[in-house]
Amino acid sequence: MVKSLKVYKSFKIRTGDKRSIILIGNFDGLHLGHQKLFAQAQKYKKKYKSKIGVLTFEPMPKMYFNKNLKNFRISNKKQKFDLFKKLKVDFVIFKKFTKKFSKMKSDRFIKGVLGKNLTARFIFVSDNFRFGNKREGNVKQLKTFEKILNYKIIKPNPMILNKIIVSSSLIRKYLQIGKLSKANFLLNRKWSIFGKVQKGKQLGKKIGFPTANIDIKDYILAKPGVYAVKVKKQKSNRFIKGIANLGYRPTFNGKKILLEVHLFNFSGNLYNKYLTIEFLKFIRKEKKFKSINHLKKQIKNDLLVAKKIK
Repeated sequence: MVKSLKVYKSFKIRTGDKRSIILIGNFDGLHLGHQKLFAQAQKYKKKYKSKIGVLTFEPMPKMYFNKNLKNFRISNKKQKFDLFKKLKVDFVIFKKFTKKFSKMKSDRFIKGVLGKNLTARFIFVSDNFRFGNKREGNVKQLKTFEKILNYKIIKPNPMILNKIIVSSSLIRKYLQIGKLSKANFLLNRKWSIFGKVQKGKQLGKKIGFPTANIDIKDYILAKPGVYAVKVKKQKSNRFIKGIANLGYRPTFNGKKILLEVHLFNFSGNLYNKYLTIEFLKFIRKEKKFKSINHLKKQIKNDLLVAKKIK
């Protein structure tokens, strides 16, 4: 049984959560490197009998500063919350990233937030952590306040596999070029999208393959194409195998990116339901077919392939 996770939306935390181990970052994807970091924090928790808190930002600062950056996230806020739970975090601060907050001076963030509000005991940050107005603050500045504010900076080494640093940006790259198995390996789970089923043009139904249409919102745009997937409804642990098309539907002259999921051995209404779609394998890239019949023939072949994938 996973215990409940306390959530704060500001830096005003309860006295019982002060003097904790604080991990700061975006933690997009919560990949193997992040998991190693949380495992290290657990050792500190046991040794120093402290709680573990996470300070993360919504929206992600990079997306806040670059409004044109639409499809970027590996995981959304809800998925991140669920993963924090699994990693046995005691509390999380989802700080809204605003213009006002972005202009906070770095020394004020250190003294006011980390010192006065959180009174952190240990602070886990990556070597390239930057903060404060115009990203003026860095790890070196954090270390200068260690004795004054009675905290200790922990700067873990990045995780390196096959001479490559495990990072969220590397996972995004793998997803974009269709190397799903490599992305899934670095995530230590299947990459997934959580979203609401919307009413579409019912083109799939018209050609004999009804689909649930999901708006991918801010998720990273994985390589457009056909994927073997498994799907579950919110608050359910039962997965149903299926096939998904992520793309623009060139045969129908589509302009908007869409995730369409066809479930095997399923009947029922999924409109307005929330689904988790786990991506198992990349089958083929998206292409424009000469006719609807050519498309239908290809879909039948894709279904045979997808059904064999575990």
